[in-house]
Amino acid sequence: QVEVEESGGGLVQAGGSLRLSCTASGRPFSRYALAWFRQTPGREREFVAADNWIRGTQYYADSVKGRFTISRDNAKNMFYLYMNTTNPDGTAVYYCAVKAGIPAALYLKREYDYWGQGTQVTVSA
Repeated sequence: QVEVEESGGGLVQAGGSLRLSCTASGRPFSRYALAWFRQTPGREREFVAADNWIRGTQYYADSVKGRFTISRDNAKNMFYLYMNTTNPDGTAVYYCAVKAGIPAALYLKREYDYWGQGTQVTVSA
């Protein structure tokens, strides 16, 4: 069983920055596919960003590309979502997700085995 936990949510003004953190137990952390998703009331949970340990590459939803950055620190079993140039459309509960192994598609939430409890991010206009 892998335990996953986010932190770092809160209130930020539009145009500001915020960093979300996620820790995942278990080893080897370097072999986890990592991702961030977000959800607003009444809507499906949507893909935000993912890190592919196989290729060492990152993937982003078009809505956040160029503004958000996903990164990992294998030594600390941590990964992060750096949110820059935020806008009110980014208000949501953000979830980190982990898969031990290789997902068929990084942007599909069904591919991930372990999820955090979610952290609220509110971007004020």
